[in-house]
Amino acid sequence: MRCLPLAALLALAACAPPPDDGPLVASVIGESPRIVDPSQKPLAPASALLLATTAQGLVRFDAAGQIELGLAIRWDVSDDGLYYTFRITDTDAIDAEQAARWLRAAIGPTSRNPLKPVLGAVAEIVAVTPEVIEIRLASPRPDLLPLLAQPELAILARGAGTGPFRIADRAGGAMLLSPTDPRLAEAEPAALARAQVRLRIERAASAVARFAAGRSAIVLGGRFADLAIARAAGPPADALHIDPTNGLFGFAVTRRGGFVGVADNRRALSMAIDRNRLAAVFGAGWRPIATLVPLALTDRPAPATPDWIDTALDQRRALARETVAGWTAASGEAPVVRVAVPPGPGGRMLFRLVAADWAAIGVGATRAGDGEEADLTLLDAVAPGDSASWYLRRFECVRSIACSLEADTALDAARTAPTLVERAAHLADADARLAEISAFIPLAAPLRWSLVSRRLPAFQDNRRAAHPLDQLRAE
Repeated sequence: MRCLPLAALLALAACAPPPDDGPLVASVIGESPRIVDPSQKPLAPASALLLATTAQGLVRFDAAGQIELGLAIRWDVSDDGLYYTFRITDTDAIDAEQAARWLRAAIGPTSRNPLKPVLGAVAEIVAVTPEVIEIRLASPRPDLLPLLAQPELAILARGAGTGPFRIADRAGGAMLLSPTDPRLAEAEPAALARAQVRLRIERAASAVARFAAGRSAIVLGGRFADLAIARAAGPPADALHIDPTNGLFGFAVTRRGGFVGVADNRRALSMAIDRNRLAAVFGAGWRPIATLVPLALTDRPAPATPDWIDTALDQRRALARETVAGWTAASGEAPVVRVAVPPGPGGRMLFRLVAADWAAIGVGATRAGDGEEADLTLLDAVAPGDSASWYLRRFECVRSIACSLEADTALDAARTAPTLVERAAHLADADARLAEISAFIPLAAPLRWSLVSRRLPAFQDNRRAAHPLDQLRAE
């Protein structure tokens, strides 16, 4: 396999595996990370994991993707769901006013935080005492805690992290992460070493080769584009883990006008795709999805479905060919769609499969190069919570070329709805209107994979794809 250099694998295999009583060796697939303010600059995947490791919010995710205490040592929610009260740790690192100021900035007018659109119900964030923060909502939001646990709402103090790790050293292309837990300050050197993590951020091929050679205990950050690299290394059957995530995985419109600027044409493209074949080719239990919003969300249990959902594939394609033929006759030329997909074997395979599906209805497809404008761009994001709002607000007219003013109006009404029942009705309206114009071409659930050694029995697959580095070892 071209992506997995044999020389690298042999070189790693020649080395003895690291001792199990030292720091945990972990690889994360991605580019060189930086600890940045998410309200000022978007987080790349590796940077998001590093931020979640060295800074935390009021709450955070545990190994099972459930909410647990972060900076807060306790939280309470009022009976009407409008007041969330957090008592934070009494340390010199940060007080309630600093934390409240940081969170207010995340939803402030100049913030670029990607979670800002789904935090519109937050009316106030105040420090009641030096140890108590209160978040006051204009209307109830049962999904608030999972949002507060995201790395985008991790709190930095004086430009530094707030734990559970700090970067103790950078050497040999790796970061040595040491726990900030004060209980370990007087620990024996051996106990401290086992609590540390030696973290490498590297390409998928290098990360997989290191794991295959026994030089690391875990690989995190895998996506559909590099799943073939993990499989080609032949890991044990129980080493490859796939998280049961929800989110957005499909094509978003990224150029105005042209063939994809027409709703009927986007509908034809979506109808032509054989999602079951996509899922079968990639395997790993990948779930095909044909709706913008997935099933069984807290405020949208039954998503809006396209009108062709129960039509057989050959019949769908026949209808799609009629739409394309009409466009071709009117424009004088057959449509060609430029598509942006990530590099890697998975990206190449996805493009070939989708291009073949579109060729069957008379649409050509070319792959956009780096920096080239694309008509459609693959969107691959895990949902931060279980509310339909996150899915739908991604296609508001301020964020998406393909959008609906009527859907925007419904989303505005949902934000100020006094009850959860009324809010759900407005979200359903927005969902139906976006489905009607095929604002998004969904393909499947996002795919997130990890390679995990049997030495890490505490690892758990979860729908958040959240795997805290301090909870990988059983102790």
